[in-house]
Amino acid sequence: MPKSVSATNEGYEVVSKLTKEDIVLYAKEVNGLYRDFKIHFKGEVYSRPFWLSAANNPTYAPQIYYEDINKDKKKELIIILNKGYGTGVLQEEIYVYRYTNGLIDVIVDNPLAIIYKNVKTKLTTEKAEIILGDKVSIIDTKSIEPSHLFEDIGFGSIIDYEVFNKNLMVRVSGQITPAMSVGDIIITYEYRDKMYQAKAIKFITDINKNPFYGPVID
Repeated sequence: MPKSVSATNEGYEVVSKLTKEDIVLYAKEVNGLYRDFKIHFKGEVYSRPFWLSAANNPTYAPQIYYEDINKDKKKELIIILNKGYGTGVLQEEIYVYRYTNGLIDVIVDNPLAIIYKNVKTKLTTEKAEIILGDKVSIIDTKSIEPSHLFEDIGFGSIIDYEVFNKNLMVRVSGQITPAMSVGDIIITYEYRDKMYQAKAIKFITDINKNPFYGPVID
């Protein structure tokens, strides 16, 4: 339940904010991680003591969005945390809230569950194959040292959430070695049956057609 805003927050620092919306995310930094979060939302305070997010790189700081992503003409609060990053790794976690006499958590379907239910893959020393619906994508792997290849295309090392044009989206890279990706699965969510589920799933190999790398070039 919301609490009244205290005048001071001992040991807390601002990690992200939307000043115009009166939304501030506070946390304590301990050993390179933000912990013990507090959400100040329009005069109310919500504690999230178990959240964790990387604290030592501004590029990967927690993100806040306050946009209508379910087309109900009311804005939702979206908070994206970063659990870890590095070469071939980006681990983001998302929380979505609607507001009805307080912030209410709304489930976002796990992108890996969506992928495993909808995408078939195969990896050999000759080629990587991704089957999504009736579309088959084949990538040549003959130039890669066979001992470096995974048993199959791996998903989960890179999970990258964003909000584009009021659409909640996630990028999940398909990796064939620890540092090599064959492309990205891009999932666009919609609000259905009281949760956010996949509305569209695409496999994209061309950076120019991938919204996560900048404006899409047709």
